[in-house]
Amino acid sequence: MQTQNIDVLGMLIKVLTFPVFLQGPFLAFAWGATDPDWLLLAKRTFLLLPVLVFILGCWISIASLLTVIIRQNRKEYVTALFITWWDLGKAIVSFWGGFFIFIFHVFMMLVELVKILIVGVWTVIQEVLFMPFRVMGNIGNGLMTTTVPWLAIFLTMLWCLLETTIFTYVTAPLVMDTFANITGEAISETFLRIPLFIFLFFIVLGSYAVLAGFMEAVRCKDYGAIVGIGVIEVIVMMVEVVFLYREFVDSLIPWMAQHSENFELGIVGTLAIAGFAWFGIRSLSWFLFASHGTPTILAIIKGKGLQLTKNENPAQAKPVRSTSNLLDHIKNDMAWFQQKGEELLASFILPPLQVIAVGINFCTLLLIGRHLFTVPFKSIRDITDSAVLLKSLGHEHVTQSRDNSRLTESNRTAGFGVVNPKAVK
Repeated sequence: MQTQNIDVLGMLIKVLTFPVFLQGPFLAFAWGATDPDWLLLAKRTFLLLPVLVFILGCWISIASLLTVIIRQNRKEYVTALFITWWDLGKAIVSFWGGFFIFIFHVFMMLVELVKILIVGVWTVIQEVLFMPFRVMGNIGNGLMTTTVPWLAIFLTMLWCLLETTIFTYVTAPLVMDTFANITGEAISETFLRIPLFIFLFFIVLGSYAVLAGFMEAVRCKDYGAIVGIGVIEVIVMMVEVVFLYREFVDSLIPWMAQHSENFELGIVGTLAIAGFAWFGIRSLSWFLFASHGTPTILAIIKGKGLQLTKNENPAQAKPVRSTSNLLDHIKNDMAWFQQKGEELLASFILPPLQVIAVGINFCTLLLIGRHLFTVPFKSIRDITDSAVLLKSLGHEHVTQSRDNSRLTESNRTAGFGVVNPKAVK
C-alpha cells in the first residue's frame, strides 16, 4: 500500500514537473549550437523566443492549475488560461509570418524608392527643359498686365545698341585716320572701338530724347519750345547725317557704281540720301516703339519715377505653375515615406512583442487573475504606455510618482537646471 502511494506521488510529481523533461531538448534544439551557421541563425531567430515563452507558459499553467482550488471564479479562470494558450499560438504564427511580411515591406519600399528616384530625376529634367518656356510665360503675362511699356523700352534700347554697332563699324576707319593725322601715331582699332561705341550710343539715344521733347512740345502746342527744339533737332539731324549716315552712304557707293556708268553722286546727293535714310529710320522706329519707350527711359534718367496709370479692367493673369509640381511631389513622397516607415517598423517589432506580451499575460493571469495586454497588436499605437498599464493595475501612487518625475525633468530642462517647486507640487 505504501509502495502504491509512493508510485502515485512520484507520478504526480512527474506530471507537475513535466516541463523539466521538455525544456532541455527544446532549448538545445532551438539554440542549435552544433548546426551550420545559417541553420543556427534561423533557429535562434524563429524558434528561440517561442520556445522560451512556451516553457514559461507550461510552468505558469501548472502553477495556475494548482491555484484553481482557492480561486472564486474557477470556470472563468480556466477559460482565460486556455485563451492565453490560444493567444500564444496565434502570436507564434504571427511571429513567423511577420518575418515574411517584414521582407515584403522592405522589398516594396525599395521598389518604391527606386521608382521615386527615377520619377524625381525625370521631374528635374522636365523642370530644366521647360524652365525657359515658364520664364517666357511669366514675362508674357507681366507684359500683358502691366501699364509700364517694358517691351517698348527693351526694343528702344535694342535698336540703339544695333544702330550704335553699325555706326561703330562704319566710322571706325575714319576716326582712326583722323586721330592718326592729329597725333602722328597709329591707334589700335580694338582699343578705339570700345570708347567709340559708348560715345555713339549716347548720341543715338540723345537723338531719340530730342525727338521725344519735340513731339511733347507739339502735343502741348508750345510754339516757343517747338521752334527751339526744332532748331536743336535740325542740328542733331545734320550732325548724324554728316558724321554717321554719310559714312553709311559712302560705303554703298561702290555697289551703286556697279549698276551705272560714269556714276558720280556728289556731296549734295550723298547728304540727301543720308538725310532721307535718317528720316525714314527715325520715323519707323519712333512710331513703332520709341514713342513709348523713350519718355519712360527719360523719366527713369531724370529720377521722376514711372507715372503708372490705373488699369480699369486688368487682365487676370494666371500664374504659370510648374508642369510637374516638384514641391508637391516631394511633400507627397515624404508623407509616403513616413507612413511606410511606420508600417515597416511595426512589421519588425510587433511580432516578437506579441509573443512577449502573451508570456507576460501568463504571469499576470497567475498573479491577478486577468490579462495585462490585449493581443494581437494591430499597430504601434496598441503598445500601451507603462504608466497606463500601472494605472490599470491599480497602482495610482506609482503613476503619480512617474508623472511628477517627468514634470520635474521637463522643468529642469526648461529652466537650465532650476526646479520649479510649484510645478513639482
